[in-house]
Amino acid sequence: MTALPEKVSKAWEDREGPIILSTVNGDGIPNAIYATCVKKYSEDTIVVANNYFSKTLENILAGSKGTILFITKEKKSYQLKGSIEYHKEGATFEDMKKWNPEQHPGHAAAALRVEEVYTGAKKLS
Repeated sequence: MTALPEKVSKAWEDREGPIILSTVNGDGIPNAIYATCVKKYSEDTIVVANNYFSKTLENILAGSKGTILFITKEKKSYQLKGSIEYHKEGATFEDMKKWNPEQHPGHAAAALRVEEVYTGAKKLS
């Protein structure tokens, strides 16, 4: 796994609006969703609460890697790529239940383990 560069960690704290989480199915067909219930779990992991996943869940359970795209208030975009772990119990799941709004089901925590970081076409790590 790759720790987020300090610049990207700061950008994460300054993000605006929802993130975009992308996965692919077994045939290579992409799927992208907006997600607002997200948190940096550790220096190399971003967690997205599974509140209403459908195709995204199918793709994750089939072993899809993922991409998280976000933009800052200064309109600078970052892309995080990596493997996704799906937690229906345990520490990552329990942490998600603490910050996920109560009105959402929080079925599970999808944890993207960062392997590559980009801003535009420039690879940062």
